[in-house]
Amino acid sequence: MAMDMDKIEEGVKLILEGIGEDPQREGLQKTPERVARMYAECFAGLEEDPAVHFETTFDEHSQELILLRDIPFFSMCEHHLAPFYGTANIAYIPAADGRICGLSQLARLVEVFARRPQVQERLTQQIKDCIQETLNPQGVMVVVEAKHMCMQMRGVEKQNSITTTSDYSGVFNSLNTRQEFMSLLRGESKRI
Repeated sequence: MAMDMDKIEEGVKLILEGIGEDPQREGLQKTPERVARMYAECFAGLEEDPAVHFETTFDEHSQELILLRDIPFFSMCEHHLAPFYGTANIAYIPAADGRICGLSQLARLVEVFARRPQVQERLTQQIKDCIQETLNPQGVMVVVEAKHMCMQMRGVEKQNSITTTSDYSGVFNSLNTRQEFMSLLRGESKRI
């Protein structure tokens, strides 16, 4: 389903009127159009199938943990339509056949799911589930850390709070494998 830009613009006009502003005021005349374009970008993931990023894999006979960390993302909290932002960290151990995906595909996957109305817990699970279902690795672990504007600028107004979520499958059910992931995540391995 394609986004209805006219409907978004009309909604923004109603919000402006609702807060007591004049949508025809010089500084606000183009605001509904700008917000509609912004929402088209912010929610572009609704129109994209994340699995397409895993159609190409490479036979590298790899059986070792692969970690891509500090993948930046921006998303929108579905409860307040306020941004949250942070980093995603993804690790997987390839399936027995040793096939791997390109690292950029993991970053693109984060983008697809982040560019939807979202909650951090679901974002974390969706990333893990998609990798598990498409690559069929021995295991996947995802850790997401984010700051939520809905907590920083309204409500409890806690500017420095960070929310961390994690989800894992397969061999990451083993404490040793999770500890290896966390050790790499904390940078206890050699830095480049």
